[in-house]
Amino acid sequence: MVKKRIAGFWLFLNCLLLVFVGCGENKHNSQFPPKKDSAKVETQKNEPVSKNEPITLLSYFSESDVLKARTDSIISKMSDEELAGQMIIASYGELGRSKEQILKLINGKKIGGAVILKGDASQLKQQIEALNIFAKNEGALPLLFSCDAEPSLFNSKLRGTPDVLNASDINTLKSAGETALTISKFLRENRFSQNYAPVCDFDLNKEIIGNRSFGHETRKVTELALEFVRISQLEGIVATAKHFPGHGTVKGDSHSSIVYIDGELRELEVFRSIIEKGIISVMVGHIAIKNNKDYDTDGLPSTMSGKIVTDLLRTKLGFNGIIITDAMNMGAVTSFTTPSLRAVKAGCDLILMPTNEEALHSSILEFMKNAQSRDQVVNSVKRIIRLKICLGLI
Repeated sequence: MVKKRIAGFWLFLNCLLLVFVGCGENKHNSQFPPKKDSAKVETQKNEPVSKNEPITLLSYFSESDVLKARTDSIISKMSDEELAGQMIIASYGELGRSKEQILKLINGKKIGGAVILKGDASQLKQQIEALNIFAKNEGALPLLFSCDAEPSLFNSKLRGTPDVLNASDINTLKSAGETALTISKFLRENRFSQNYAPVCDFDLNKEIIGNRSFGHETRKVTELALEFVRISQLEGIVATAKHFPGHGTVKGDSHSSIVYIDGELRELEVFRSIIEKGIISVMVGHIAIKNNKDYDTDGLPSTMSGKIVTDLLRTKLGFNGIIITDAMNMGAVTSFTTPSLRAVKAGCDLILMPTNEEALHSSILEFMKNAQSRDQVVNSVKRIIRLKICLGLI
């Protein structure tokens, strides 16, 4: 009788195990797995790096004494003119500054990098290498080269690139990862270091976001963006979440005029999750906020608001990476006086495409005459130099 009871007990236990295993398999096969199992960005965040361990992009958030010492050593040898220049990203290519203009800016150490707006893929590597050789010969630090290689813009911005899906057609983690891999391999092989992607906005704004977005469901957008970030940074390309704090629920196009978030920051959770997982760069959009008691910007675009850049993004969300502005030649900001300098004062590290690089450089130097302001600039440049070391540029 006892043996029969024992046999019955084991039969019952085996049945339970089969039920649990079956449930687990169904859960695992869901299209968007739970956050803890999906798309974790491998940044070794807050983990120490040993003296013998090579420093890579994945070391950026590590607590490495070696990385800190190298960064501090470089900073200590830089003049104020060089410090100010590192914060400026000029445009280059068919829609940007001419070669002569870029060479002049490099020669004066008035830029820290360049974004390629449009061009032929077959010529990019040669152009970038030539500019960095010129920078080296002029005693300038290597440049940070970037582009708008989001899935929906990649093939139109850079001719001759491998075909990829639009972001709106990416619906699985696999396709998000494969797309990021294709783009990142091309960028790395052609000497780019930073990609202004992924778009983390919802697709509700059809005027400018539309097919550039992964959708309008928080979880789906987050999961797909995280996988894009994870693969990009594993491939050695700096991913950039944009357009903080969210361009997808506004009406209008910030390329032509300022746009407003009215009330709740509905896309904020997407950015929060991606920051927690270790994205290295966040682009702030030219988006004003109204009817929000905590984050009303009083008519200013977020790029120029310390309440958004420093209080929300840097302090509340705890983002310790690179904060870059959207292009500062856009209609949303050009109606303001000294918008690029105001973006610096708000806490942005990189100023993208100011209307006048030399004027901005001079105004940053003037800003640095105050000790507290100089410390702020130095801290921004530390983040930039640290990034260049992790990328192997320095």
